[in-house]
Amino acid sequence: MIELNHVTFTYRDRSEPVLADVTLSIGEGELVLFAGQTGAGKSTLLGTINGLVPHFTGGHLEGTVSVDGVTTRSRPPREFAHLVGVVGQDPLAGFVTDTVEDELAYGMEQLGLEPQVMRRRVEETLDLLGIAELRRRALRTLSGGQQQRVAIGSVLTTHPKVLVLDEPTSALDPTAAEEVLATLARLVEDLGTTVLMAEHRMERVIPFADRMIYVPGTGGVVDGPPPEVLKDMPIAPPIVQLGRLASWDPLPMTVRDARRRASSLALGAPPVRSTSEGEEVLTASGIVVRYGPKVAVREADLSLRAGEVLAMMGRNGSGKSSLLWAVQGSGPRQGGKVTVEGKDPKTLSSAAARALVGMVPQTASDLLYLQTVAAECEAADAESGAETGFCRALLDRLAPGIDPESHPRDLSEGQRLALVLAVQLSAAPRVMLLDEPTRGLDYTAKAALAQMIAALTAEGKAVVVATHDVEFVATVAQRVVVMAEGEIVSDGPTDRVLGGSPAFATQVAKILGEPWLTVDDVRSALPQEVR
Repeated sequence: MIELNHVTFTYRDRSEPVLADVTLSIGEGELVLFAGQTGAGKSTLLGTINGLVPHFTGGHLEGTVSVDGVTTRSRPPREFAHLVGVVGQDPLAGFVTDTVEDELAYGMEQLGLEPQVMRRRVEETLDLLGIAELRRRALRTLSGGQQQRVAIGSVLTTHPKVLVLDEPTSALDPTAAEEVLATLARLVEDLGTTVLMAEHRMERVIPFADRMIYVPGTGGVVDGPPPEVLKDMPIAPPIVQLGRLASWDPLPMTVRDARRRASSLALGAPPVRSTSEGEEVLTASGIVVRYGPKVAVREADLSLRAGEVLAMMGRNGSGKSSLLWAVQGSGPRQGGKVTVEGKDPKTLSSAAARALVGMVPQTASDLLYLQTVAAECEAADAESGAETGFCRALLDRLAPGIDPESHPRDLSEGQRLALVLAVQLSAAPRVMLLDEPTRGLDYTAKAALAQMIAALTAEGKAVVVATHDVEFVATVAQRVVVMAEGEIVSDGPTDRVLGGSPAFATQVAKILGEPWLTVDDVRSALPQEVR
């Protein structure tokens, strides 16, 4: 179905190729996971398959890429629309209509399908992805996760032979992610669709993957079955890290497999998780947020202590982002009060509010407006009164090696997010709100982000992380709040909230049960000679 023969690709103004002499053959009906660190070249490799690389990106391509016998060099990308469907990292950037139903139908309209066929496929896709209740909603009013499902659906309706997805579950809650992946697996099994997927949260995808292609960032690729490729990869999901720690061979790819072997682990007492006893730095009471007749947040109360990391979780559309923006002061708030150091951020200027409460939104690129990475960092230093180079140093800890002369819009999703995090953290606010901060970040970058959060809390700052990434929450948070239908329905210690929830349990918790959450928890409880 897909053939890459000695493919080498070099971007303009770069001396070294991103891809070097890559040869791959991918057959019909395979689900292939592409893995690698942020900026390693996964998106570039996927882009060659429908001709966006180099027809849209520019640069120099050597070798040949063909899909179903047709070479991408010979035709423009639009002529591959019936063969290759693409879902990018930023769903909102790819929408061309205003409502969900129109977006699902648009691709079929361009292919000239009959109205009855279009209507049937729209209904099937709405049901497959669980978004039937959103059919008449405006796309810009949807949560990030809802937009992601619509973007996937808009491609599925055209029934492409090859489906290319770049971080398809990054904005989805665990339950929605499982539903989407199960849908993709059904397409592979029932329709013979070839699915190519780049995903940093490998723990979600590995159980479904037939094959894995690791892009190390050196130009080449490592190709093979997931257990073989993961054996020596420097980045790996928790279940693989646990298998390595326990010297299991072959490595487990599913929770079920790992659970069967878990009885061989001789574990001591579980670690005691720390709690914050610092002073209260933020209180929010009776917060109400409405969008027209829709109530997004209902009488929510929230408090934060100095040195505390609070994780905010809940299904897509539960009100997490609305509550964060209301607390920060920039978003709508029809009721309630927020107090930080005796002041309500909503009553202050944007600069003064940012010095109290920093905010990184889901679409991080909204905060980038200059022409180079260096200019963004210099502006952040100047606006926050930090010493020159402070923002750049933060960026290098999150995503090292970014060219200072690169345009922010040319960075990968993870690199842009790292830049915005560095810009916002330059102001050193007392409270930092992060909305889906791990979206697009690989395991290495998430570890660096966790270290930065730890450094902030050590200085007495409070951090709120709204996320669907349960593994990250288990690593950084002392406390978890769960939202549903705009209300806070649970608030408690991380091990109790995650360990006792089938939906939010980490891989280690699913294998070993409560209170085990992370591989580090297990490592600390093993005999010294085993660690």
